[in-house]
Amino acid sequence: MLRSAHKAAVCFTEIYAMFSDRIEAKWIELFAEVFAKSGVQAGDEVLILSETQSRNLNIHLSELALGQLKARPAHVVISTPEQSAVVPIRSTGASASLRNHGPVMAALSFGGLVVDCTVEGLLHAPELPAILKAGTRVLMISNEHPELLERVGMDEGLKERVKAGMKMMRGASVMQVTSKAGTDLIITMDGSVVGGGWGFTTTPGTITNWPGGLCLAFPAKGTVNGKLVLNTGDQNLTFKRYLEHPVHLHIENDYVRKIEGDCLDAQLMREAMEVWEDEDAYATSHIGWGMNHQAKWVAMAHYDKANHNGTEQRVFAGNFLFSTGANEVAKRYTQGHFDLPMRDCSITLDGKAVVADGKLIDLLA
Repeated sequence: MLRSAHKAAVCFTEIYAMFSDRIEAKWIELFAEVFAKSGVQAGDEVLILSETQSRNLNIHLSELALGQLKARPAHVVISTPEQSAVVPIRSTGASASLRNHGPVMAALSFGGLVVDCTVEGLLHAPELPAILKAGTRVLMISNEHPELLERVGMDEGLKERVKAGMKMMRGASVMQVTSKAGTDLIITMDGSVVGGGWGFTTTPGTITNWPGGLCLAFPAKGTVNGKLVLNTGDQNLTFKRYLEHPVHLHIENDYVRKIEGDCLDAQLMREAMEVWEDEDAYATSHIGWGMNHQAKWVAMAHYDKANHNGTEQRVFAGNFLFSTGANEVAKRYTQGHFDLPMRDCSITLDGKAVVADGKLIDLLA
């Protein structure tokens, strides 16, 4: 009897963990809604960008949804490049698939909407500035499973709240991040470049993630100092892993100078940074906070790693997101990258609280 119960539990776990990559009518409707919010109308020319290792389900859903809106979709498919990095590259938002391919860059610079279905997404891709400069707007789906997109959905109210957060960030001179676990980080905001996204975009020359809900800034060179304590339950999206023990990062003039912790989480982080043999892999990339109440911290525990790419974890409401790696504002370029969403932090801008113990406050809530 016990053996039968155990076998049934194992079967249920296997079924629960797997998805059938079948096109669902509800997902076509969902994609069409997001595209319509991004300004797609009948007759519009839209490009779907993918690579040979992209999630085919999202490509097909994008085409069908655009067809439902009576738009004119076309596909740009580029070969996934050979693996040249010393460690796997995961959940970075820095697709290496374009490689400044001339005809592809010409196509993407047409000034309309590009639906980005590349595996890692174009957010930190070196070719993105040229694409945006042409007036193209980019909607990143970034290898997320449509079940996740359906569950998180699209919150139209995010737009005004994220814009309010971006305005606060742009007007601030100093951001301070603290926590009861011991975090005390100071970011001088002068010279930083502020951005944000709410899951759809109608503005030429912009990029957004779906799902959205993030206020972030790329700090200028030499402006980030202090101590960051990654606590139990915080997330390392490069590994798609919850931390099981605290890890202490000591940051001086943007760079992680010491990673303290006698635990596997600290060992993995130290090793993953060391293998790049690149000092800029230790530097601050961007900082910010999540604002999406429909995104959930706990959701990552429900997914196999192949079925999500960490977008939801970057935007769950009240998280402080600290990232290492490339930062164009500071003139740093590297393939090494960590996105580290943290819970229970407090964030102030010039002394005024915007997040208190992991909770959004005032206009941002």
